[in-house]
Amino acid sequence: MTTISPVTVEIIRSALIQAAEDMNRALIRSAYTPTIYEGKDCAVALLDRNHNVLGQSSGLPIFLGNLEECTRYTENLLGADCWQPGDVWVLNDSYIGGTHLNDCTVFAPIFVDDELVGFAASRAHWIDMGSKDPGGSMDSTNIYQDGLRFPPVRLIAGGVEVPDIMRLVSLNVRFPYETLGDMHAQVACARMGAKRLGEIYARYGSDTLAAAREEIFKQTDALERERIREIPDGEYYAEGYLDNDGVNLDTRLKVSVRVIVDGETMRIDLTDSADQAEGPVNCGAAQAVSAARVGYKLLISPEVSLNGGSFGPLDVDVRDGSLLGAREPAACQYYYSSLGMLIDLVVKALSDVVPERIAAGSYGDSMIIQFTGDDPRSGKPFVTLEATVGGWGAWDGEDGETALINNVNGSLRDLPVEVVETLYPLRVHEYRIRKDSGGRGQYRGGNGVVRKYEMLADLDLSLWWERSVTPAWGAAGGESGTPPRVTINPGEPDEVSMLKANSRRVTRGTIIRCESGGGGGFGDPAKRDSAAIERDVAVGMVTAG
Repeated sequence: MTTISPVTVEIIRSALIQAAEDMNRALIRSAYTPTIYEGKDCAVALLDRNHNVLGQSSGLPIFLGNLEECTRYTENLLGADCWQPGDVWVLNDSYIGGTHLNDCTVFAPIFVDDELVGFAASRAHWIDMGSKDPGGSMDSTNIYQDGLRFPPVRLIAGGVEVPDIMRLVSLNVRFPYETLGDMHAQVACARMGAKRLGEIYARYGSDTLAAAREEIFKQTDALERERIREIPDGEYYAEGYLDNDGVNLDTRLKVSVRVIVDGETMRIDLTDSADQAEGPVNCGAAQAVSAARVGYKLLISPEVSLNGGSFGPLDVDVRDGSLLGAREPAACQYYYSSLGMLIDLVVKALSDVVPERIAAGSYGDSMIIQFTGDDPRSGKPFVTLEATVGGWGAWDGEDGETALINNVNGSLRDLPVEVVETLYPLRVHEYRIRKDSGGRGQYRGGNGVVRKYEMLADLDLSLWWERSVTPAWGAAGGESGTPPRVTINPGEPDEVSMLKANSRRVTRGTIIRCESGGGGGFGDPAKRDSAAIERDVAVGMVTAG
């Protein structure tokens, strides 16, 4: 076997991560919709021949160690000889990739000197998949209502676009120009990955690269096991409840996390979670595994970079037919509510044995607001999609973060007010910190935000806001954060509050006020430093008195 110096290993490690970052930039800069080029609702990975991660860019953590499931499934289904130079594939099946149908994974095999050496993969949110409602339905009850569903199929064969697939997509989505534009941005991303990995092979050669890869995986595995050994052996449990499934509004859904630590290995058991629901809160097992990995990395080894050696000591159990391991025909459009809860619950389960690492609960959900309709300025149809920032939990020594995207979404960003008002018939009258929404404690939970919209045309409103039944919990004596709230026409005779809605008609002049939840506090509120309280009042984080 090739002997390799530690310096070369680190150079190659950084080169692989940078290659993934270059892929991500190519995707974002080429995208046609603000969901990707502004919101950055995407993630990319560079994989080796065995579908192990070589490098993954910053992006949505919820796709952590998940993109390779698509390439692995395709190979298992069609055989290793399915991979041909110049091909680019797409897959969005919720029961394989785990997410909703809007999240399309585009991937391509990478060949060097006619030998398959790896894969370039990206996942990005396409704004419409032909679901029963534009953009996606908050009340779908089966996968067929969620839209166009791809098994692994070639978009490009031998370097040539497959026209039948292009026509199929164009015919089945409401915004074909933008959708095909984003699809081609993902193709560009794949080609960038092939270019960058080819350059690394050309510089170092296959033997050196193979030796570096094995050393990187070995080092990472050893570090992961070292971190797990620091946790006392035992079985630890936490649970929480989703508000509802979007269809049965009075039905609470349990998310259950049992963490078993045994020496240098960990198992996260999700099998006691609720059965798959009628509404669209379900996800495929691959995505539940990915969320469990996010919770693990967040708490156990956040400083260790992600690669093919990251999850050897971790097993995740998911029950087939459950909320987190859905079977056809379960609807999966809003799959991530249970996963945000799951990530927080991994931390909560271990809070008593690693108190120095844990934080209180976060606001925890994407808190989606979506508008659809015809823009009177152009006469053209449009669909918006906005995730909302909120408050994170405090920890021992620091207040929680205010106005930060939830832990499911990572690098995702809320849309700037200027972009919203330029692209859509909306006016944003208010965007500010939601004072007093963070839980009290020796360290205060982060605050949510208030965002107020005015309709400049008759539109349809859809909402998916969560975590009112199980808001962000406090830790070590801290108080819970304030739950979210959405109000239509606040202060008017027709005022109404709701957290979920599907294509609800709102007329020109209607006001929508959205208030995201705060994070939980940490420690006894009576122990909070008086100077910190004065500072909070002065900068508008809390109310005086």
